[in-house]
Amino acid sequence: MHRKICVVTGTRAEYGLLYWLLKEIEADDTLELQLIVTGMHLSPEFGLTYTEIEKEFTINKKIEMLLSSDTPVGISKSMGLAQISFAEAYDELKPDIVVVLGDRYEIFSATTAAMIARIPIAHIHGGETSEGAFDEAIRHSITKMAHLHFTATDEYKNRVIQLGEDPLRVFNVGAIGIDNIKKLPLLSKEELEKSLDFQLAKHNIIVTFHPVTLEHSTAKEQFANLLDAIDTLKDTHIIFTKANSDTDGRVINTMIDTYVANNKDKAVAFTSLGQLRYLSAMQFVDGVVGNSSSGLIEAPTFQTATINIGDRQKGRIKAQSVIDCQPKKEHILQAFHALYSKEFQERLKTVKNPYGEGGTSKKIKEVLATTPLQNIIKKSFYDLKGTKL
Repeated sequence: MHRKICVVTGTRAEYGLLYWLLKEIEADDTLELQLIVTGMHLSPEFGLTYTEIEKEFTINKKIEMLLSSDTPVGISKSMGLAQISFAEAYDELKPDIVVVLGDRYEIFSATTAAMIARIPIAHIHGGETSEGAFDEAIRHSITKMAHLHFTATDEYKNRVIQLGEDPLRVFNVGAIGIDNIKKLPLLSKEELEKSLDFQLAKHNIIVTFHPVTLEHSTAKEQFANLLDAIDTLKDTHIIFTKANSDTDGRVINTMIDTYVANNKDKAVAFTSLGQLRYLSAMQFVDGVVGNSSSGLIEAPTFQTATINIGDRQKGRIKAQSVIDCQPKKEHILQAFHALYSKEFQERLKTVKNPYGEGGTSKKIKEVLATTPLQNIIKKSFYDLKGTKL
């Protein structure tokens, strides 16, 4: 009897992180991979990325949930619709374990439905903090619903235990995104330029900026400040990747389209670059600019600089390659000045990634395959009283 491992993915970035884990599960004769695709993957606005997934894997269920709104009311309605559909999908597929990654609202719905269905839940990238986004609360809520935990650092492992989880079920496996860097045959500079239909310049940056969801209507002002700062850079080409379906994400995407239309000589934008092109570009740019976790987790492996803007990633562990700044034009320009300084460029040469060296997918798969599931649903709160972390 094969153990059925059901993996849920809702965004292009998340699927890229899960790719090698899906391959590991698929290749294990003792496991049966079930794949549920939802959220942005099924939206024409975000590139219908499920079609790329179908080239590699069988999709067992597609859960429609995205409404044509990025308002708080629209997103809450999407979450409700998703939970209903996930409940039906689990009832049909009857998985032995549901695997979720991260902290997005569609993953919260998937996790809640699995908890109610009494299906063991495995959570990847728990224990982290991002104080500027409601992802923070969602992430810790998923931790409390989950039964197996795969964290990216020891500090995050300790935080999951601090939330009352059994240390025997918390595994520090490193960041799963590092596997892509180690395993994907990344594109050469010439191959990348051909794939993007865009020539790199003397200086180049990737810009990925998402709304800070715990702030009210700040996306337009903050992103305008970033664009104003970028516009002063000399001999610099810009690769934009568009925002996720977060509250006010469409505001940012409209601003990107307008900027690129007015600056075709130096800027290009993509709804979805995909992991191969995104990581390939990361190795040839001067910096990853914005507020994406990829600038903190993947970029340091390339010894590529990151300008981390605002509070969206506040609280995460950061390598010495990360420059924090406020979402104001003058502060962003100061960060660029620091990035190009001789001292900082020398520091980049010795940067170590605090999120590990890869091999994460195999470690996770081994735990999923071998952990006894009898009586795993009932959890006792692990009390830290008298315990040193």
